[in-house]
Amino acid sequence: MAEDGVVVPTEGKWKFPIFVFFKDAGRVLKMDSLGKEILLIAVPAAMALAADPIASLIDTAFIGRIGPVEIAAVGISIAIFNQVSKVAIFPLVSITTSFVAEEETIERMNSEAIKVQNTEKTQDDVKLENLENGSKVNDEKTNLASENGLKASPCKHRPIADIVSNKSNLKKQKRNIPSASTALLFGAVLGILETILLVLLAKPFLSLMGVKSDSPMLLPAHKYLTLRALGAPAVLLSLAMQGVFRGFKDTKTPLYATVAGDLTNIILDPILIFTCNLGVSGAAIAHVLSQYLISIILLVKLMQQVDLLPPSVKALQFSRFLENGFLLLFKVIAATICVTLAASLASRLGAKPMAAFQICLQVWLTSSLLADGLAVSGQAIIASSFAEKNYEKATAAAARVLQMGFVMGLGLALLVGLGLYFGSGVFTNDTNVKHIITIGVPFVAGTQPINSIAFVYDGVNFGASDFAYSAYSMILVAMGSIGSLFVLYKEGGFVGIWVALSIFMALRAIAGIWRMGTGTGPWSFLRK
Repeated sequence: MAEDGVVVPTEGKWKFPIFVFFKDAGRVLKMDSLGKEILLIAVPAAMALAADPIASLIDTAFIGRIGPVEIAAVGISIAIFNQVSKVAIFPLVSITTSFVAEEETIERMNSEAIKVQNTEKTQDDVKLENLENGSKVNDEKTNLASENGLKASPCKHRPIADIVSNKSNLKKQKRNIPSASTALLFGAVLGILETILLVLLAKPFLSLMGVKSDSPMLLPAHKYLTLRALGAPAVLLSLAMQGVFRGFKDTKTPLYATVAGDLTNIILDPILIFTCNLGVSGAAIAHVLSQYLISIILLVKLMQQVDLLPPSVKALQFSRFLENGFLLLFKVIAATICVTLAASLASRLGAKPMAAFQICLQVWLTSSLLADGLAVSGQAIIASSFAEKNYEKATAAAARVLQMGFVMGLGLALLVGLGLYFGSGVFTNDTNVKHIITIGVPFVAGTQPINSIAFVYDGVNFGASDFAYSAYSMILVAMGSIGSLFVLYKEGGFVGIWVALSIFMALRAIAGIWRMGTGTGPWSFLRK
């Protein structure tokens, strides 16, 4: 029903908020208007998100041909790089998508309102002119216009040529989205800071991860990490720009750029690793070059659509970004520290268990991140719906992406389980490493539905700008998960680590269900 121009969910069947998860469950695979809108955003987003982890998997496959020490070393370096990068960029990307979606929606609504006002004003002018001059005068104007080869304009002060010219100018006019400019500025600064941090503190970071001065993993890990750090500015800038495009509900442009960059990475990998005999350094160089290519493509495309130079410094969204960015900073630290700690504990088991853990982790993250495509779609649609105060669509979109995420998770569980069990030889020839991988398969595959729900809920909460709850709930989840990691690691070693990671993802999913299921925070309208 509508209340003061606001669309709210109807009463009755979904009176209790927890039941909203089953809203239109029979349509989960239907291609209605909402399903099409979700997939048009989600599919390219998922492909773009999966492209980089897939490239990392290919890196892992190439490096695995060098030896278990090198693949373990690279695994630790990637864990460190991802930890630092996610701390810097994840809050920025998430905030950018929501803010840009809100600003773009408001700008569009204002533009439509102005068009309506201009149309009404034009119609009023025509009526007034007809009343003042009468039909006879209008006939004379028509005849005069015909003699000069021009069409008569009903608007006294708006010749048809001027109208066409104005429409042409409007089409060429770039959008003014302050959040886009702010995101790029933050991305560039944070990228430079990350490069400096990783280059200067590479060895201390590796030491914290269990790679001591006498470890055979130290040299290749240090080479890979310092070279990979040079690509940090490109990584953060490209992800910031992806956040802007997601806010526009355009996930195809980031997909094309990411695929172009990752194909370059895949082509350069064997050339630099084997032909040029650069080993792990060649893998790092290939990855860095691909990231800069992605950034250049996205920047060129974005400059064609958005005026990136704000009218003034005051127009930038510094305070808004910082306020919500710090909240998500705590969230991402809490989330990634659990995975990073797990990698650190696995490295203490030795090179071969660490190599097996790295392979399992890359497959786990790659497959699970496919759900992020639905999360991106849900975030963009929900943010736009909240800006329009269309709560019915926000609720329907949240329910649908969660249902689709669960179904996708079931499919991934089967695909990942069979693929990793029978295809571990793609990543390594070492018999012991392959045996350890088979031990991790039930956890990697079995957690896929849980992971999908947890990741999709991030997008749902971000779309509702519920950043505070996302941060505080993740901190509580991380506290429990870190404790279980230490306990289960001591008791079960490799298996214990994977049990703890499964608990971590289950707690994340429960935290998401609790917020919307109880109808609290931005979802309080569900209890009306």
